[in-house]
Amino acid sequence: MKNWPDVDFVIFDLGNVLIDIDYSRAMNLMKEALPTALHHRVDTCYAAEFHKAYERGEIDSSSFRNAFRDYFEQSWSDAEVDYLWNSLLGELPAYRLDLVRRLKSKYQVGILSNTNEIHVDAVHALLQAEHGMTNFYPLFDRVFYSQEMGLAKPSVDIYQQLLLELDTTASRVLFFDDLLANVEGAASVGIQAVQVTGPNTIFDFFGDV
Repeated sequence: MKNWPDVDFVIFDLGNVLIDIDYSRAMNLMKEALPTALHHRVDTCYAAEFHKAYERGEIDSSSFRNAFRDYFEQSWSDAEVDYLWNSLLGELPAYRLDLVRRLKSKYQVGILSNTNEIHVDAVHALLQAEHGMTNFYPLFDRVFYSQEMGLAKPSVDIYQQLLLELDTTASRVLFFDDLLANVEGAASVGIQAVQVTGPNTIFDFFGDV
């Protein structure tokens, strides 16, 4: 059964919505590269302020890499930092992109992601290698990256900016994100928001479209 919501825009988060994310793998690799006495820092690195600043575009990649090295008290090369930082990125299955293509026949489709330049470069390389696209624009109408907006979810400001740039009202937007805080942030401004709790959530939502 098809489900065609009465909206104009369908917006997707990237991580654990379109792209598989494996934090456990990344954290284990970091621990393997660190002395045991520093393992506890791995558990809090994603919540560190330098990461949040990087997502908001407040520091560049060079500054982020230096902050990452300082945080872990290591002299890793840029390539080693990027490898560890990107190791959480998993697959971007073709069947998810196929769903977006089908939705695009009826809606404007977009991405709203908390992300950063190192991850974006890695994802674009994955897109090129596996799907023949240099970026998301051949498929998506709009792409909103936190690093370019200077804002990050779940701040209300980023959703208000999204609506401003889409030139629409909140009720005309449907948004999918894996994190409850981000879903609640979107819903607080009136966006129809759905939490993605597993690999079949978006498919179950739309049915056989």
